[in-house]
Amino acid sequence: MTYPTIIHHGAHAGVTGSCHQLCLSDEYSLLVDCGLFQGREAKGSPEIDFPVEGIAGLVITHAHLDHIGRIPWLLAAGFNGPILCSEPTARLLPIMLEDAFKLMLSRDQASVERYLAKVASRIVSVPYDKWVELPRGHRPKARLRMARAGHVLGSAYVEFDIASCNGEPSQRILFSGDLGSGRSSLLRAPTPPERADVLILESTYGDRFHPDADERVERLETLIEKALADQGTILIPSFSLGRAQELLSDIEVILRKKALLPTGPNPAPNGPVDWPRLPIILDSPLASRITQAYRELQPYWNAEAQARAEARQSPLAFPQLITIDDHDQHHRVVNYLASTLRPAIVIAGNGMCSGGRIVNYLKAMLRHPRHNVLFSGYQAPGTPGAVLQAAEGAEGFVAMDLDGERYDIRAGVATLQGYSAHADQTGLVAFVTGMAQPPRTIRLVHGERSAKAVLASALRLACPTTRIEV
Repeated sequence: MTYPTIIHHGAHAGVTGSCHQLCLSDEYSLLVDCGLFQGREAKGSPEIDFPVEGIAGLVITHAHLDHIGRIPWLLAAGFNGPILCSEPTARLLPIMLEDAFKLMLSRDQASVERYLAKVASRIVSVPYDKWVELPRGHRPKARLRMARAGHVLGSAYVEFDIASCNGEPSQRILFSGDLGSGRSSLLRAPTPPERADVLILESTYGDRFHPDADERVERLETLIEKALADQGTILIPSFSLGRAQELLSDIEVILRKKALLPTGPNPAPNGPVDWPRLPIILDSPLASRITQAYRELQPYWNAEAQARAEARQSPLAFPQLITIDDHDQHHRVVNYLASTLRPAIVIAGNGMCSGGRIVNYLKAMLRHPRHNVLFSGYQAPGTPGAVLQAAEGAEGFVAMDLDGERYDIRAGVATLQGYSAHADQTGLVAFVTGMAQPPRTIRLVHGERSAKAVLASALRLACPTTRIEV
């Protein structure tokens, strides 16, 4: 085998299960991510099906489960090296892994604590934009550097600089992880590196173009106003890491704008919305913990978000925000909103309505036309979210199943564009062409076959001397 070489253990023929092995010698390699296969790509047991001997370390690009979810099984398989990640991801990783462990393996507190202690002892936080030496071993001298990827807080693309054994220039291998769209209200946009000899590039939205980011808050405001005119609750299914925080940040902007408008002391029950008293309910213990971590990691926000916070316009902590953690309290809120029909905005997990607290809200409110469901992103085929999203604009009778019971969909359904945390084709091509020196090879991963094919064509036009591997 010629070194360095890259072996893919996930997200090569599909989108989920990101796991790539960078081999530097017969006896020394590193993993980049170790994520779960999800949705249609799930393959039953997530047990590790490759040898872990010689794997000296695990490098994490960010804390979404399709990049970290197989870590319990990696440890069980005998991996005993460090887990390297950015400083914000080091804060978020235990939160995400604890929640996943409880859902997939055990809620026994002693088992959870043993597992988290084992993870904590392995985590090595790496500052952004600084080269660090790799764990020692029998290999060419090598180092890595992490740079902001702009996907979620803490996300990074990872550069490996590998010394030559014959005096030639070092080889630079770059794993993009998930690159951000550059439209986040909280995060800095990714900046391309100076070069990459080999680029392992995500292609999730390689065949798509995002709408204008500048109009995102206006579109959200318009849909909220339209839904609140029905005098019911707005349900927003959301993922806990990234999406929930972006929504809260934009809603705070809207509330601050509406607070400047004159409002009567006691609006009529069916009259204008009482914006200063409109409750914004975050009903997800995981999203609440992550939002608190986001607040504590404010130095990693972009300049605009930090300026808002310093001006007491905190994107993630405002008076109308109510967090629901206790399960009994959750049921009381569901029953209260369903029975009183009081206007409110509820953000609840999970993002595709396949589980979590959003399901209880849907069961209680789908049959009433005063309520509305607002999707903020893609719904995977076969999920309840996809079935419900298909009801948007549908004529005639539409129903769906939730936990074996059939529900008529009389609530309104709408989809808000502009919240994708992934770069589109324009952003992916710009990341590549923004390098002073184009890559010799680009290998596309983390995408459907059609997305890879379209992106490959665009990259061949933009970088005619680069070899594109699909």
